[in-house]
Amino acid sequence: MRAGRIAPFLVLAGATWMGGWFLQEGVAREESVYTQVRVFQEVVDYVSDQFVDDVPEEEVYQSAIDGLLGGLDDPYSSFIEARDYEDVRIRTEGDYGGVGLEVVNRDGRVTVVAPIPGTPGARAGIRPGDWFVEIDGTNVEEMDVNDAVELLRGPPGTSVDVRIGRPGAIESLPFRLERAVVQLKAVPFAERLEGDIGYVPLRIFQSTAQDELQAAVDSLRSEGIRGLILDLRGNPGGLLEEGIGVTELFVDEGAAVVETRGRGAGQSALFDAQRAPDFPGLPIVVLVDATSASAAEIVAGALQDHDRALLVGLTTYGKGSVQTLFGLSGGSILRLTTARWFTPVGRSIQKDDTMGPAGAGHAALALSGAFVRHGDDRERPEFRSMAGRPLLGGGGIVPDVIVLPDTLTVDETGAVRTLHSVGGAFSATLFDFAVDYIQRRNALREDFSLSSGEMASFQQALLDAGVPASDEVFQPAERYVRYHLEREIALQAFGDVGQ
Repeated sequence: MRAGRIAPFLVLAGATWMGGWFLQEGVAREESVYTQVRVFQEVVDYVSDQFVDDVPEEEVYQSAIDGLLGGLDDPYSSFIEARDYEDVRIRTEGDYGGVGLEVVNRDGRVTVVAPIPGTPGARAGIRPGDWFVEIDGTNVEEMDVNDAVELLRGPPGTSVDVRIGRPGAIESLPFRLERAVVQLKAVPFAERLEGDIGYVPLRIFQSTAQDELQAAVDSLRSEGIRGLILDLRGNPGGLLEEGIGVTELFVDEGAAVVETRGRGAGQSALFDAQRAPDFPGLPIVVLVDATSASAAEIVAGALQDHDRALLVGLTTYGKGSVQTLFGLSGGSILRLTTARWFTPVGRSIQKDDTMGPAGAGHAALALSGAFVRHGDDRERPEFRSMAGRPLLGGGGIVPDVIVLPDTLTVDETGAVRTLHSVGGAFSATLFDFAVDYIQRRNALREDFSLSSGEMASFQQALLDAGVPASDEVFQPAERYVRYHLEREIALQAFGDVGQ
């Protein structure tokens, strides 16, 4: 009886003692945090005041931020300056006020690579190979390309006066361009191939990706296609909601699309298709490669898990993490990984580095110039699709049919490396030759092919540029050179369709 009455007292006393212990621990932790903050500030002060070289305090803080994020061992978490955030916004939202010209630095000049069709720059007749001399009266011939791009951007409806240099022109050419909202196309074109098969490349998951793809497939359906090739090769991803929206075009309402798993509040969620599919039953082949990433992997994984498409190509990149943008003081942004993606059957999209570099040592140089690795998949965990067929996990999306691109022989690889041994001279000569080739012709057939004489002219152009392109090098590399030179000409002449 007494024991029964004492027990509550002991529990209460124990709770009081434990509460005090928890309170003391909380106070100790708080004091520890403040101590660490004080130590950090002391280090900053000593470095700013006493270091042998003058280091601005803002650089010290920036280095601390870089060190903190670098210590996470996560390549996707980063600090974004307010100025750089505009570029991030453009890549995701897909529109801006500008003139629609893709430019690079070429031999110290801000050079036009390609005008975006339908934009002010394209309508004005600015061509690949043109370069900017002045923008609104400011000489830009030695200007950093990013600074020049800032001068070209502005509110839609405003004008910018530019002077353009052009190969063969004695003087620079004046243009007045009216800025407009430039919409970066997720679907640059769509084609009906032989056998009534539609082909649609989806380049990026920006804010109009679902709408553009739906319109493209609708158009092809009106032409009587019986199947679809959806090309996600080279697609770096983009907006999660657009990846879900694209998947909704093909899977049943209520079907799982992707699951996110994270530690923070609201970071774990299962996303389902919220509407009936627009293209139920349409046979689909999805093309993927090692540069298909992020939202592209969500779409490929979901269509494969639901047995809705056949995947062909190479294992995808394995970028299966979710980044959240947190606004900071001064307009800067913290881009932080907050969750990971999983396919409907539970495969992690994030590549598993603990499996080791499978396939390392079995790399070959593809005709495209990319390194191709196809590793041993026996270590990968096995999953089952909704219909029960085997699928491989372990990071990235493994295609149903592995198709390796054309690769070079040992002799070809050695010759190609020699051609690329002089900085960017090979690529620059390739670009310049293509510009000149197109300008010398009033029209170019889509099925053009370079003659042996034209290939010899390009070889001489390489030699003139200081590239070691003797017969002993050029002849073994000719297949590679022809592929890239004809591709560059086609891209400049026909745009994305030229690929």
